[in-house]
Amino acid sequence: MPKGFFHVPKAINEPVKSYAPDSPEKASVLAAYKQQWNEQIEVPLFIGKEQIKTGNTRNMTAPHDHQHVVGKYHLAEKQHVEKAIASCLEARKEWSQLAWEQRAAIFLKAAELIAGPYRAKINAATMIAQSKTIFQAEIDAACELIDFLRFNVEFMVQIYNDQPKSTSDMWNRVEYRPLEGFVYAVTPFNFTAISANLPASAALMGNVVVWKPSDSQVFSAKVIIDVFREAGVPDGVINVVFGDAKMISETVYASPDFAGIHFTGSTHVFKDIFKHIGNNIEIYKTYPRIVGETGGKDFIVAHPSANVRQVVTGIVRGAFEFQGQKCSAASRAYIPQSLWPEVKSELEKDMKTLKMGSPEDFSNFITAVIHEGSFDKLASAIDQAKKDNDAEVIIGGNYDKSKGWFIEPTVILTTNPKYATMETELFGPVMTIYVYDDSKWEETLKLVDQTSAYALTGAIFSQDRYAINQATKTLENCAGNFYINDKPTGAVVGMQPFGGARASGTNDKAGSMQNLLRWVSPRTIKETFVTPVDYRYPFLGENK
Repeated sequence: MPKGFFHVPKAINEPVKSYAPDSPEKASVLAAYKQQWNEQIEVPLFIGKEQIKTGNTRNMTAPHDHQHVVGKYHLAEKQHVEKAIASCLEARKEWSQLAWEQRAAIFLKAAELIAGPYRAKINAATMIAQSKTIFQAEIDAACELIDFLRFNVEFMVQIYNDQPKSTSDMWNRVEYRPLEGFVYAVTPFNFTAISANLPASAALMGNVVVWKPSDSQVFSAKVIIDVFREAGVPDGVINVVFGDAKMISETVYASPDFAGIHFTGSTHVFKDIFKHIGNNIEIYKTYPRIVGETGGKDFIVAHPSANVRQVVTGIVRGAFEFQGQKCSAASRAYIPQSLWPEVKSELEKDMKTLKMGSPEDFSNFITAVIHEGSFDKLASAIDQAKKDNDAEVIIGGNYDKSKGWFIEPTVILTTNPKYATMETELFGPVMTIYVYDDSKWEETLKLVDQTSAYALTGAIFSQDRYAINQATKTLENCAGNFYINDKPTGAVVGMQPFGGARASGTNDKAGSMQNLLRWVSPRTIKETFVTPVDYRYPFLGENK
């Protein structure tokens, strides 16, 4: 039993290492990259105490060299998913009752393992598995993941400290219980940090988890598994299965003990999840928590007062870092006619300097998209823009999949503000620009709000405070994360809680206390010290 009111270490954001030439971190990560590139790993299912090899395997390859195999992973069958659920429920008996400081210590240790001995390994694995440059890997797999683990502990303590008012004759208190059942975590390929945080945040609050990583991220997910195991996450608390998403999900949703889903992925999949859970609602012991962060069609709007260099840098970084494969990546921009000639000129200059290739070469700004399906979708959209009368490919537009899934950073100029690539999420290095008449600033803001089904991130650039105020109000509902004079990407844990509404998800703000509140079921306890012994109230007395 606890014998004190314990204070956790103050959460701080992990500093981003530079990886400058001749730096020790550069040498370390390149050595880790070479080692992992040249060895093949085998990833089993992790269910309870068991590491299960089903014999049904799939190869893991690097997007920037899709013929190079770095390992294989085993695919689950329905019986394995059912076993994972049973393992969760068995582990819950002890895990849900474990003192909070014991859970906190595990995930704080995980943060320090990543900050120290695992940093080069998890960064290198992310470079290989997801074709991230070292900078994109560092801010994701190292820094953001460390931040999630540290700040979640601090947020947990804040939640537990939120207690109701009491009086001298009664003591009121709230217990923040874990959910009754298990949580299903479905994670994406694009962020190693999200892949770890979705199961870890639920587990920190005392829940047990069935975790299904993306098939395209298993290689770096294995490093997360290793970290969690070394940090002391008990067997059965986080069970890991790979394979057919439909089969795994339907098996999970068929369980009466399904208590919630923590999801990041595509909008259409999340809508199917909602439908499936709704159809099964009669079988569940409790209403499942549905938490999801999905797609985006994220915007940049430049006011005529904007600084051109700031706008251009916002477009290049916002649209093309990590090949535009961030749910927050800028993919549509609105530029005033008065600024367009200079913006176009500066954008062409900058984009001529962008190098593309393997992340092992630190001079490359971008690398490959995640797989052939993504490549084909992007190539098709680019080809269509080359044919259409209301669109023109003005920068880039080339692609090559002979060695890796390489899409050249591409800018499309359209005369149609509702053109397909202004509305459809492509999830790649394609930016579409619409040039508006300076006098139509207000109309353009309304257009931005009405063009997309999504509402994840957006940015405005302006030196006019009245214009900034107007845009902030008009665009109130079309971006859960709104940026003023900055690119619409790069939310930092503890600083910019992340999430959007509309077709972009439930806006439960990863990297904040709000998200952790979704993984608890509060119980209010009222204890009366002097209990009444007579039912009669004073108003029942007779007048005399």
